[in-house]
Parts: sequence; structure tokens; C-alpha cells
Amino acid sequence: MPVDASLVGRSFPPTRPYTVTEEKVRELAAATGVAWDGGPVPPTFPIVLAFEAMNAFLEAEGVELSRIVHGDQKFRYARPLRPGDVLTATLTVASVRSIGGNDIIGTTSEVVDGDGALVCATSATLVHRAAS
Repeated sequence: MPVDASLVGRSFPPTRPYTVTEEKVRELAAATGVAWDGGPVPPTFPIVLAFEAMNAFLEAEGVELSRIVHGDQKFRYARPLRPGDVLTATLTVASVRSIGGNDIIGTTSEVVDGDGALVCATSATLVHRAAS
């Protein structure tokens, strides 16, 4: 089933609060083949929250994750992440278009701290493959 273009502009509920810990930063760094020495948090760390927000969006709209190809991901920072930050992410559908029977879904997610201040904004392009 195609993704409904009327979703453009719709925001989904924020993710549950997520505490950035040194252990979680080390785990993500190790998973990406980087040793984390306690310096700046890797700039791709917000993918943890963005992925949770994306999965909630897909589930809410009945879109099968197995039909999604992740096409693009960008991060824009307001400030660096720090261990101890408590973050949530809110996903908004920015665009939906169809090409060759596939849906191209643009999303943005705002990652905010416990005070509601913007830490990072992410954008992603998801390709929802047509049913075979």
C-alpha cells in the first residue's frame, strides 16, 4: 500500500526520554568501528533516537520495515551531545512522493534535551519499496 501523501507536515509523538551515558556512547562507537576515548560524542549518536522515532512512525502508519531502504541521513547540531543529556526526538514527515511505484519519504526529527532546547536536527530519506 502506498504511503499517504497527506502525512506531509504531520508530527508524531516524541520518543521516550533517553539518557546519553558513557557506556552507550562506547557501545555505538564500537559498533561503528571507532574507539571512544571520552572526547566528543560521535556526531552520529542521535541515530539511536532517530531510529526509534522512525520505527514508531512506521508502526503507526502500518509500513513494513522490511520494505524500507534507508537512502540518506543528515545531522545539524545546535550544540554537541554530552553524557548525561536526557533526550527525546520528534519525527515530522517532510515529504512524500512516488517514483516508479516506490514511495520516497522525507523525514525530519528534532532532538531536544530535558529543558526542551534543540540539540540536533536530523533529516532522512526513506525509500518504501513497492510490493512485489
